[in-house]
Amino acid sequence: MYDFGDGNGPVAAHQHPNGGGWVADTAAVADTALVGIYAKVYGNAEVFGNARVTGNAEVYGNAWVCGNARVYGNAKVYGNAMVSGNAWVSGNAQVFGDAQVYGNAWVCDNALVSGDARVFGSAKVSGNAKVYGNAKVYGNAVVTTTILIANRSDGYTFSIFDEADGTTRITAGCRFFTIPEAIEHWTKTRGDTKLGQESISIIKHLEYAHSLKDMKQDDQTHSASKR
Repeated sequence: MYDFGDGNGPVAAHQHPNGGGWVADTAAVADTALVGIYAKVYGNAEVFGNARVTGNAEVYGNAWVCGNARVYGNAKVYGNAMVSGNAWVSGNAQVFGDAQVYGNAWVCDNALVSGDARVFGSAKVSGNAKVYGNAKVYGNAVVTTTILIANRSDGYTFSIFDEADGTTRITAGCRFFTIPEAIEHWTKTRGDTKLGQESISIIKHLEYAHSLKDMKQDDQTHSASKR
């Protein structure tokens, strides 16, 4: 019996033969996977393939960690989340809800990935960034601040964020544009249709909301200098 500290008290569990970490009997961990001595896997979570859960990391709920994925540090993967491929989740990062992190993606520091969000490719989400809703971060994108999102009336999700080089990007589905490129694309493809007008309005709204975030940071700096 082992108490995983989730409020359910001691439950039937065992130490994984590869690493010695505690695994609830309700969870499933392959012999090929590694669970470090201080790591925990519980609930109905599954860890398989060559995945590694080490440090003080926890995988629980209905989460899956598979492939060559790494979850370490104080990271947590839970809910119905999935971390797969060669993805890494580290630091105090959390991946939860129905979120997926895969490919060569990396989520670290205090970042949160939740909802139906997807982080994949060689993308990196770090700092205090939050990626949520239906947002997608992919390619070589580097996100260090919270992504802002908005949904079109047909459910299509738009998001905005800054890359490491300062370039502001709009993502929507498989689209990955600068703001001028995004406006040009939906003007050409949708023209004067309702969805076209709505798309451009959303892009301009996100651009304005994104600028307010920057203004808030400037205000904080100004207030600090006055003190």
